[in-house]
Amino acid sequence: MSNRFDNKVALVTGAAQGIGRSVCERLINEGARVVAVDRSELVHELRREGVLTLTADLELYEDCARVMAVAVETFDGLDILINNVGGTIWAKPFEHYEVEQIEAEVRRSLFPTLWCCHAALPYMLQQGCGAIVNVSSIATRGVNRVPYGAAKGGVNALTACLAFENAGRGIRVNATAPGGTEAPPRRIPRNSAQQTPQEKDWYQEIVDQTIDSSLMKRYGTIDEQVGAILFLASDDASYITGVTLPVGGGDLG
Repeated sequence: MSNRFDNKVALVTGAAQGIGRSVCERLINEGARVVAVDRSELVHELRREGVLTLTADLELYEDCARVMAVAVETFDGLDILINNVGGTIWAKPFEHYEVEQIEAEVRRSLFPTLWCCHAALPYMLQQGCGAIVNVSSIATRGVNRVPYGAAKGGVNALTACLAFENAGRGIRVNATAPGGTEAPPRRIPRNSAQQTPQEKDWYQEIVDQTIDSSLMKRYGTIDEQVGAILFLASDDASYITGVTLPVGGGDLG
């Protein structure tokens, strides 16, 4: 097993399931001390030696600031931040979104990344080094997810701007843009409402468009997403910053 994250402290958000959970497990196996953060109590299933699990609502800046402070106090530093919170809550043509739903999509898929970068940056600047990886999406170019796509477009812009500001101060900032990804059913759904037949059709349009846009004509795996995230977080990517890397089988988003 690689030890490329030995002596590194990594904080991962959205860590309770899916890509975030697999990122945590790989980091642990590769020697990192991990701070796993999620709003769900499921995150505590990751608890073991060298792993700190925290519950927090990262749509709130106060919670973002708290988890960064606890991470640094516990492990005496913060080397890697992986911002993985986000995801489509509703899937439908834009004219069918309610105003409150648009706001909720942006709060879910932009603000946790924005707030966590702001809260983590002073610690990284103090130590003179750090790597941030934001998980964006190829859905910045797609159907039936306009508010989500707009939020992830904001993540891409945040990534580029923050990299510009901090490249000379030892901080690298990159993003991955996952395409469609095969995953087991979410243990806690993003939207608990039962889908109507129309909503199922709208979601199927997303699936069809995603596969059609991919040169490989398939969904990716969680491991394929994790590999790209951890590459950008590692010293293997020491000369890469300001990049949003599409991981969608040739779909550039």
